[in-house]
Amino acid sequence: MKSLTKKEEEIMGFFWEKGPLFVKQLLEFYEEPRPHFNTLSTIVRGLEEKGFLGHTAYGNSYQYHPIVSKEEFKRKTLRGIIGKYFNNSFLGVVSAFVEEEDVSVEELKELIRSVEEGKKKD
Repeated sequence: MKSLTKKEEEIMGFFWEKGPLFVKQLLEFYEEPRPHFNTLSTIVRGLEEKGFLGHTAYGNSYQYHPIVSKEEFKRKTLRGIIGKYFNNSFLGVVSAFVEEEDVSVEELKELIRSVEEGKKKD
């Protein structure tokens, strides 16, 4: 999956939250000074080229809709980070959090219990 710029991710957030939108509707979500219509239109078309959005034509206007869900984007982005920075090691990720003391041993034990209980239900 291709990566998104900060602005592209912001715009995708509107689509994920609101559903199908016309570019003109996107403008309403911005405070003054709003971005120019052509700027948003260019970014939206780029998102379509990257495979994140599709469109339905209504005369000369296009209503865009998300093709990639927010959950799929988060999952693939996380996998990309783990691959790039942790050599595809989920253990490496967890170890990094523990070493930085962002996650306590008790929190890890709770996570393990939660995962084990989830697997028992499957």
